[in-house]
Order: sequence, then C-alpha cells, then structure tokens
Amino acid sequence: MGIVLIIQSIILGIIEGITEWLPISSTGHMILANSFMGITEKDFFESQIFLYVIQLGAILAIATIYFKKLNPFSPSKTIEEKKDTWQMWFKVIIACIPAALLGLLFNDAMDAISTPVIVSIMLILYGVLFLFAEKGSKESKVSEMKDMTYKTALFIGLFQVLSLIPGTSRSGATILGAIFLGCSRSVAAEFSFFLAIPVMFGVSFLKIITNDYIMTSQEWTLLIIAMVVAYVVSIACVKFLVSYVRRHDFKVFGWYRIVLGIIVLAYHFIPMIAK
Repeated sequence: MGIVLIIQSIILGIIEGITEWLPISSTGHMILANSFMGITEKDFFESQIFLYVIQLGAILAIATIYFKKLNPFSPSKTIEEKKDTWQMWFKVIIACIPAALLGLLFNDAMDAISTPVIVSIMLILYGVLFLFAEKGSKESKVSEMKDMTYKTALFIGLFQVLSLIPGTSRSGATILGAIFLGCSRSVAAEFSFFLAIPVMFGVSFLKIITNDYIMTSQEWTLLIIAMVVAYVVSIACVKFLVSYVRRHDFKVFGWYRIVLGIIVLAYHFIPMIAK
C-alpha cells in the first residue's frame, strides 16, 4: 500500500471530521478534495462505500462526547433527567421518520444528480438562507432540548429531508430549520448532532447492503484509517462548534458556503471554457 493512498485517506478523514458537523456541506468539500488529489470515479475513495461508511467514525465521536447525555440508563441521572433523555430520543426518532421514508424513495435519484453544478447551487442558496435566518432571528423560544415540542422535532425532520439534495449539508439543513422554528443556536446544533446518529447509521447500512462492491484488504485498511481520523477530528470540531455558537451566530458559515459555491462553480466551468 503506497504512502500516497494513506495520505489521501488521512486528508479525506480530516475533511469528513470537519464538514460533517459544520453546516458547510461535506459533499462540496469532497468534490474539491478529490479533484485536487486527482481522484477519479474509478478510485475507491469515490465509491459509495467509502463516502458513506467513513461517516461511522464521525458518529462515534458524538457517542463519545455526549455519552452521558444520550444514555437514559446512566446511574448518575435523576428520574427526571432520565425522563428528559427518553423524551429527547423520542423526538430524534420522530424527526428521522421523514428522512427514512423519503430517503429510501429518492436515494438513487439524489446520487444521480450529485454534480458540481447542483452542489454549487445548494452551497450558495443555503449560504444566503443562513444570512437571512440570522438577520431576522429573534429571541429563541426553545433554549433547552426539553423545551422542544414533538411537532417542532417533526418539522426539523422535514428540513432534514432537504439534505438529500447534494451540497445542502445535513447539519446545515437541520440547524437552519431549527433556527427558523425558534430554537437557540446551541439547541439547533446539538439536536443536529443527535439526529445524525440514526440517520448516518441507517444510510451507511443501506449503502453496505445495497452495494455489491467487494473491498480488498488494502481498501479496508484505508477505510479504517479514514474513520479513525474522522473520529479524532470530529471530537475537536464538535467541541469547537458548541463553544462557538454560544458566543457567535452562523453568518460566517453562510458567507463561507457562498464563497465555496462560487469556487466549485469556477473550478468546474473554467476548464470547459478554456477548451
């Protein structure tokens, strides 16, 4: 196994660990990274197995950071705290229903439109929406997870369905939806993290059982390296985002998405124009 493949695996693990949790679209970054590194559709790093199963490393980071908060059986929790934890999980399940139903129906169709142009448009569109949301944001009605209603959770789940479109960003869609529905930035970010656990496990499992790709021992090694890197980077990234949103808004991510969308468009069209 060459050192170049290992370096590429590490780079993609870093990108996954950062972009999975920040509302900036992992797809857009993967397109740019693969283009810069000369990775083509024939390479393992472009396979559906790699692009989705690598997410399991990022999910484990959430389980590690929030283990106590996510665990309804924790002996250190009071009866009331355990009740709140169960209710939080019920809200997560309700929010996952729209994506689970529509994801199965449109999964292949969304993969088919995963083009640089579509990704760019979604990056820019949601960047503008983030700026709009922050400009019009008022005092949050939901300042704690336990204050969130099941109806609000369901509507956040409907926003999550929008992330089926490449370039939207799962975290971006759910965070934006939660803010529009009156959640504080910290609640929006944390609920987005928790939603990722069943959604990303489900998508990864779906890709595994519906894909006839047989990995070699080298590819398994590269995938595990990328997952471990994604896990470590995700821990740092999630802690950063939670700390950041306590003091700042999401405008910087909106502007970042717009700039990145323009870069992806330019990177796609300039070579075509040059010909």
